[in-house]
Amino acid sequence: MWWSDIKAAMGQRINLEGIVSTMLVVAKDKHLALPHVSVKDIGYIDWAYLKSKGFRGVVFDKDNTITVPYSLTLWQPLRSSMERCKSVFGNDIAVFSNSAGLNEFDPNGRKARALEGSIGIKVIRHTVKKPAGTAEEIEKHFGCESSRLVMVGDRPFTDIVYGNRNGFLTILTEPLSLAEEPFIVKQVRKLEIALVNQWFRRGLKPLSHRLLPDAQHCVKDPPSL
Repeated sequence: MWWSDIKAAMGQRINLEGIVSTMLVVAKDKHLALPHVSVKDIGYIDWAYLKSKGFRGVVFDKDNTITVPYSLTLWQPLRSSMERCKSVFGNDIAVFSNSAGLNEFDPNGRKARALEGSIGIKVIRHTVKKPAGTAEEIEKHFGCESSRLVMVGDRPFTDIVYGNRNGFLTILTEPLSLAEEPFIVKQVRKLEIALVNQWFRRGLKPLSHRLLPDAQHCVKDPPSL
């Protein structure tokens, strides 16, 4: 147990697959890092609108998307937003994380089970760390093509690259808390955001999504708490 915890913590710092992917994206596939939508947090997402456009389910990253890093409980300010998502999509919601549920860092599924018990959402078990890998496990879980799913995450070169590469609608959120994030991850995050902002300023566009050509329509004002 303690060894898998140490490996998971190190995995937050060093993602070799992510490093290789980043180099390839910067060199020739910049559009893969551009989200269809960027929001402060999931409270700005109009779940009902996404459902009305034909999306079948939602896939969340975990750390700094719906929980603070290393936590296995939902970040409290997002509770009402998550409940609204559940009310629209029912059980067609899941977590796909590079920590909980990833065989390398959670081999016995302890973290996945704890997270499922805490937030009431299925954690998909998988063997390949984002942004590498296909959407096979996710498609099997939802019973539909990934193009009918929404990927929500806080890292452009991890969650967004993975989502775009596999045909999801991609939504980038701001990190929930930097206090628990390792120094090197903070620096890499700054670089990722700087590159994405630069590419947007240069006129690069996200990949078009057939179900939602103008993805900004799914953004709304957040509800009052």
